[in-house]
Amino acid sequence: MPADDQQLYRVLKKRFGYANFRDGQLETIHSILAGQNVLAVLPTGGGKSLLYQLPGYIINRPILVVSPLLSLMQDQINRLRLLGEKRVLQLSGELQGQQRNQALHQLAHYRFIFASPEILINPAVNRALRTVKWGLMVIDEAHCISQWGPDFRPEYLLLAKIHQQLHRPPLLMVTATATPTVRQDIISKIGLLPAQVHQVVRSVNRQNIFLAVERFQNEQDKMTRLKELLLHLPLPGVVYFASRKIASQVAEWLRKQTNLAVAAYHAGIPSLERYRLQQQFMKGQVQVICATSAFGMGIDKSNIRFVIHYHLPASLESYVQEIGRAGRDGRLSCAILMVSPGDAQIQVTLTAVDLPSADLLDQVRLNKLPARVLGDQADLFKFYLDHGYHGQQIVQSFHKRAHESHRRLHKMMAYITDDLCRRQQIANYFGEPLQGQVPCCDVDQPSWLQDHFWQEQVNQPNSIDEEDQLDWRSHLRRLLLPGNFSGQ
Repeated sequence: MPADDQQLYRVLKKRFGYANFRDGQLETIHSILAGQNVLAVLPTGGGKSLLYQLPGYIINRPILVVSPLLSLMQDQINRLRLLGEKRVLQLSGELQGQQRNQALHQLAHYRFIFASPEILINPAVNRALRTVKWGLMVIDEAHCISQWGPDFRPEYLLLAKIHQQLHRPPLLMVTATATPTVRQDIISKIGLLPAQVHQVVRSVNRQNIFLAVERFQNEQDKMTRLKELLLHLPLPGVVYFASRKIASQVAEWLRKQTNLAVAAYHAGIPSLERYRLQQQFMKGQVQVICATSAFGMGIDKSNIRFVIHYHLPASLESYVQEIGRAGRDGRLSCAILMVSPGDAQIQVTLTAVDLPSADLLDQVRLNKLPARVLGDQADLFKFYLDHGYHGQQIVQSFHKRAHESHRRLHKMMAYITDDLCRRQQIANYFGEPLQGQVPCCDVDQPSWLQDHFWQEQVNQPNSIDEEDQLDWRSHLRRLLLPGNFSGQ
């Protein structure tokens, strides 16, 4: 083993308690320590936080971690503190007055500094950041640059400028899901050329997660089926919804119907309560979380046995990211997508933007009209106007985004309706080969709980033991085989 690798393994064992690196970790860390820009696409549960945490103990310069959610930042900070790291800071709106001023004057003394894109453009914060000699800049959940930046969190579009302001330290961009097109978009929006970025890409395929789709004619059948699944599937699990209101309503109904510990989780719940729910779920005190997409980033619970989507996700990227939270311990798990009429329209409504005319946008840009005439999303459009965009440029950009959203939703619908193996569809979408797969979904194996299939799974590394196998078979045979439920 080369001398530099010996040091990496020593730090891995001493600081993090691991004997070996996961696939893709060592290659990524080598590139970071060589001063390269890196885009790492590793599957959910692939240990992406280690990619910057371990180099932090070798580079010995501050590392800036740009993260999309306060809960995700807090989770990473808590984990570092449990490992004994004290030199860690979260820059957020909660840091105020003298406490913020003191932290900004001492940035160079911290090892890890976490911040959202929005806080980075605060003038006082930005000035302080420019005074530090950074060892590494990290963009966690880097797919947000492509998917969120244009029409949800436009501050992501300023990360290229911020990277330049910080004198271009080595850049690490990490995500669990990114098609070749999205990877190119991430690199372009961060202001780099493909030749300037080393890409470490591993398959999104998680063969221990069985894929299934169930169709329903009405909402009542869907709810009844969900109750049956939760009463018989191994726990814990996550049920995803597109609506906060429905997530809360269904969670309440399930509590009454099942006597299970079920909780709703979404952005409308106060942050302190959301954190408490996260901790209860991690400790097993909550068995089922009924959540919107606000739940999941930073939740590293290894024994989630199922992920059910009550509503249609907006894209295969979102779907793969969310189902990847199941079965991180390598044991057999399942992902069930429940579909009923009108689900696609929910996503169309959620992604729709009430776009003003180019003329109206220009009138606001020239201060001839107040920004409030731009409607409920005035702040979003004002961001573009304040950064030099003209009305027609904004309109064209949002039309392009709408077209892309519809394309992704079309691919998501094809996943449901096509006869092709579901895992093969996902591999095709992400531009990956898929070879030597056992039956893996309800298309390939409608009676997938037959003995020969399960025996093949049991022979896989980290598979379920015999007792678990029998438990799964007895519970799922009557639930998931075709024709066993009137709502299918």
